[in-house]
Amino acid sequence: MADFINTLYSWLWSTPMIVFCIAAGVIFTLMTKFAQVRLIRDMIKQMFKGKSSKSGISSFQALSIALSGRVGTGNIAGVATAIAYGGPGAVFWMWLIAFFGAATAYVESTLGQIYKEKVDGEYRGGPAYYIEKGLNRRWAGMIFGVAGLLAMAVLMPGVQSNAISAGFDNAFSISPWITGIFLAVLLGVIIIGGVKRIANVAQLVVPFMALGYILVALVIIFMNIEAVPGVFKLIFTSAFGADQLFGGILGSAIAWGVKRGIYSNEAGQGTGPHAASAAEVSHPAKQGLVQAFSIYIDTLLVCSATAFMILFTGSYNVYESDQSTLIVNNIGDSVEVGTAYTQMAVDSQLPGFGSPFVAIALFFFAFTTIMAYYYIAESNVVYLFKGRNLKIPMMILKIAMIAATFYGTVRTSTLAWTLGDIGLGFMVWTNLIGLVFLYKPAIQALKDYEEQKKQGLDPEYNSTKLGVKNADFWEDGYKKEEEAV
Repeated sequence: MADFINTLYSWLWSTPMIVFCIAAGVIFTLMTKFAQVRLIRDMIKQMFKGKSSKSGISSFQALSIALSGRVGTGNIAGVATAIAYGGPGAVFWMWLIAFFGAATAYVESTLGQIYKEKVDGEYRGGPAYYIEKGLNRRWAGMIFGVAGLLAMAVLMPGVQSNAISAGFDNAFSISPWITGIFLAVLLGVIIIGGVKRIANVAQLVVPFMALGYILVALVIIFMNIEAVPGVFKLIFTSAFGADQLFGGILGSAIAWGVKRGIYSNEAGQGTGPHAASAAEVSHPAKQGLVQAFSIYIDTLLVCSATAFMILFTGSYNVYESDQSTLIVNNIGDSVEVGTAYTQMAVDSQLPGFGSPFVAIALFFFAFTTIMAYYYIAESNVVYLFKGRNLKIPMMILKIAMIAATFYGTVRTSTLAWTLGDIGLGFMVWTNLIGLVFLYKPAIQALKDYEEQKKQGLDPEYNSTKLGVKNADFWEDGYKKEEEAV
């Protein structure tokens, strides 16, 4: 079984996957004329404009749910893992995939809005919806629906809960099974309330947790301000194999940087469009731009905060490509790769503060990610069982999600990450293949948005006017919903 899991992992995350992700981001960047740079002001402005309605959530709530999914274990344990197996140069490749990934995030989230539906009084959408409607093939959408459901409900929650339990065990000596019960109960209370409760929790917790984490990173950077030039030089020279010590693992730096970058920012993975589709906006491009900016928040701010804390304090080891031999041994070979690196980094500058702080930060990061996973899984259940009674499937989903979260707290972190990467790999492959065939309406929507802005209008989308088929929600223009009370 272990051989099968490792073989599947190797196939999904082979070189073609890395090339595919980067190529898609580059192509979409060119097609949008570098919208992730040109339209930063619009991204920030649109983030706070949309209001929630009876059927949809606000732009900021949708951003918060998306960030709940993006900002998670990958921002703490994932960054540490990338440095351990790819060297400091992996950080550069995480930045690069984030820059190009912002264009990919725009395309997939805009498509989510274009092809969204109203189901039982709530907006629903995502890759399964736009793959079916864009290609006019139900079976194609079902492939992603099954992959998304399996990944979000079974394979990936364990990565997040495992990191929480490891952090609590290291910081507070709390047994993993106790953490597992706590997480299971808390998750059950929140998901029973549906998307509105998830959105309300996310919009309160996500900004608080991100700002607090970045603030601590800034404190550590200022405490080591003299090391700034050296750390940046190390990142860039290692990224291109110019550093003699890390020249032999250049391939690992690229692979781990891209892989952990995608895991963290989720651009191209297909998770962001689910939250984007739930937003009440007058034009799909508005939410697409907001979701593009979320990539910057995730990687350029939160992931960089982790990387800088680890690199500035030297709290890391680096392994050869085969992961068996240390080429940098700063902290001893007994320290497990992952969360412990970040905890050691903070502790080295703020003694006694690092382990508890990182454990609590990881709890907020990872738990909100599990919440986002539930919402994504729920959206795919709604898609797969369209037109049928959802009571039993939803009950099974809740039980499966809670069980997977609990199980993740007591299994090994290596297995948790491998299974999570397999789930992510299925989603990325399915979604990116869909985007290759379906990107045109998203590019057209951006052009329409910018043309209306030039005319001094508040852009409104009309799929009939633009000739976009199967975008039923937008036929004959935007119909404004009554604002939520």
